[in-house]
Amino acid sequence: MKSSVRTAGRRRRWPWIVGAVVAALGVSVAALTLVFQFGLPWWSGDRDHNHVYVSPDGVSQLYQVHVPPQHDGSTDLPVMMALHGCGMTGFGWNSMKETTQFNTLADREGFIVVYPTQRPFESTINCWNSADPRNQVRGSGEPALLAGVAREVVATYAADPERVHVSGASSGAGAAVILAATYPDVFATATSVAGGEYGLNQVDPDDPDSTPPTATARQAWAQMGDRARPLPMLVVQGGEDDVVPTLVGERLVDHWLAVHDLIDDGLLNDSLGLVDETVVHPPADDRYAYEHTTMTTPEGRVVIEYVFADRLAHAWSHPDGSGLFTDTAGPDVTRIAWDFAQSHDAADVGDG
Repeated sequence: MKSSVRTAGRRRRWPWIVGAVVAALGVSVAALTLVFQFGLPWWSGDRDHNHVYVSPDGVSQLYQVHVPPQHDGSTDLPVMMALHGCGMTGFGWNSMKETTQFNTLADREGFIVVYPTQRPFESTINCWNSADPRNQVRGSGEPALLAGVAREVVATYAADPERVHVSGASSGAGAAVILAATYPDVFATATSVAGGEYGLNQVDPDDPDSTPPTATARQAWAQMGDRARPLPMLVVQGGEDDVVPTLVGERLVDHWLAVHDLIDDGLLNDSLGLVDETVVHPPADDRYAYEHTTMTTPEGRVVIEYVFADRLAHAWSHPDGSGLFTDTAGPDVTRIAWDFAQSHDAADVGDG
């Protein structure tokens, strides 16, 4: 009799034990997710500020802002938005912040850095969903959230609205290109590192010629609408990138050149008369070589800059960068991206 009572008691306790274990696992997963996405408190410095942008339809987007010492309210500083790639975060674990080391450069040069981080559970490996057509249009999805963040930063920190730039890596590069097409009135320049053209999801990897870059360029131009202007773009491509092959980077260059051609007179007729100039940077110390090509109009307006590093894989290259997708022996992409950005602002480019 006593044995039966004890057995019944254990049976009654068993669901509670299982429930407690499941609950503990759930709390652990949630805690690890938060650390992955947003980091630990001591990972942020005194001039790092976390914010939540809430869209008009109630969707929240978290981001971190780094303010340089030069920010005193008397000068409208420029802004660089840095968009992470898959398997990364904006300012948590394996972050764009640590990969690019933009903060260190910002403190020297005097600009504001913004690190949005993908919303939890929006992507299996925390990508920006730039291949989803719903995130390729103005006024909705991720482009609207990121443009909203940029506008909020300008308003909150009294930044210069004519000097807001965006740089992205991998899926973040795809998002940066989309922002260039959907919000050319918000962003002055775009930098793509290991990324592809607007509408890349339409291109068959086994038969890329079936969708020429001019086809997706027409779509990007259409997205610009009456806001169309010749927004400059920097494209960085690695020769050893197995995720985003060299062909994809080359297509992006051709694609954005076609966008500029269409902006000029509405026709694909090579009306800009572009001039190319390539500078070869030889190996130096333990850094390997790369080529930097600038494409300009006869009047000297830069349309595209293309950096190709033959030994670069699917990574952001910076000598002091840290993270899973960082190359410390290639070109200083952070420096190159900032030099490119500060050479162009929306007022200089004009209305096209």
